[in-house]
Amino acid sequence: MDSNIKIISVNSENISEYKPVCFINPKNEGYQIKLEWLKKTFPKGLKIKLLYMGNEKKPIGFIEYIPGKYAWRAVNASGYMFIHCIWISPNRHKEKGYGSILVKECIKDAEKCGKYGVAVVTSEGSFMAGKALFLKNGFQSVASAKPSFELMVKTLKKRSLPKFRDCEKQLSKYKGLNFIYSNQCPWVARSIKDLSKTVKEKRLKVKITELKSAEEIQNAPSIYGTFNLVYNGKLLADHYISSRRFLNIIEKELKL
Repeated sequence: MDSNIKIISVNSENISEYKPVCFINPKNEGYQIKLEWLKKTFPKGLKIKLLYMGNEKKPIGFIEYIPGKYAWRAVNASGYMFIHCIWISPNRHKEKGYGSILVKECIKDAEKCGKYGVAVVTSEGSFMAGKALFLKNGFQSVASAKPSFELMVKTLKKRSLPKFRDCEKQLSKYKGLNFIYSNQCPWVARSIKDLSKTVKEKRLKVKITELKSAEEIQNAPSIYGTFNLVYNGKLLADHYISSRRFLNIIEKELKL
């Protein structure tokens, strides 16, 4: 590894000093909500690693991963290490191999823990990592789901491969208009607050359900699981959205 690069492992003791780059302003409620989620999840084996360049005070990248049994996505990945998120920012640092350094950190930990391999859900949407990074690091696609999700796996031992859960089966549980979300992503926490204000202003009837455990989110009505907008068993959005986007969707679906 380049001597100009430093990797920091974040834990409950040092997280106030080392903040992942996806975090919004610490004064924002979404940050505090994510912080509480992290403290509850670290004992499950959650890992966060930050990548620093030279003397820069802020990290230029981070990766978050956890044993697959506790994955906060709608997957069956027990026995594997599972990557939730990976970011490189700002854009000038992309396509320079830094993402691969972080992926290899996860693979190394998976090997140490005796895992069967490493799994991750990718998407061509801007809110998740695409598959190109993982293909470069020996992952293969083992399943796909609409609209553009792929389950990628780096195999370390020959075992049964991870699978997507049956999200469509879960949709029928939700009648009327629903927000189903978790606090795994700080941007979702902020989005829920903004959307709740819009719901109140428009006097809409919406049921808001927080998924509070890995087991619950593995049975979410979408693959990403962290945010779901559902109307009478139909998935209208599978990742966090703005209030304007929300209004556009419901005006079309509810014919307001």
